[in-house]
Amino acid sequence: MALDFLKSKKNKDNEPVIEDDFVELDADMVEKEEKIVIRAETLSEFKDVEKVQEHLRNDRIVWVNIRPLKNKDMTDLKRAVKRLKKTVKAVDGDMAGVDEDWIITCPEYATIERTSDKVEG
Repeated sequence: MALDFLKSKKNKDNEPVIEDDFVELDADMVEKEEKIVIRAETLSEFKDVEKVQEHLRNDRIVWVNIRPLKNKDMTDLKRAVKRLKKTVKAVDGDMAGVDEDWIITCPEYATIERTSDKVEG
């Protein structure tokens, strides 16, 4: 039978035989809790968006200060936000504006909880 190995083995006195199987464990294989890294970056010019994209690809949550670029060049800010949206979509992440000067982006393991406009009560 194919599952004969599941049957208990008995010695000549019809007593169960206990076979000790030992598994050697590596002491260094202890699971470590990983900390979540949250970065803060500032978009001073369009090329700064590359740093934010790299952090997102490396599974970091990034707070992005957009005020300097917004005050400098609104067209570059729109291009930067559009580029960030594409990267967030590619990593299956999330992105939201926090206020007029900050954006938060996160990779797939995190989600941004948004408040609704509807007041309960």
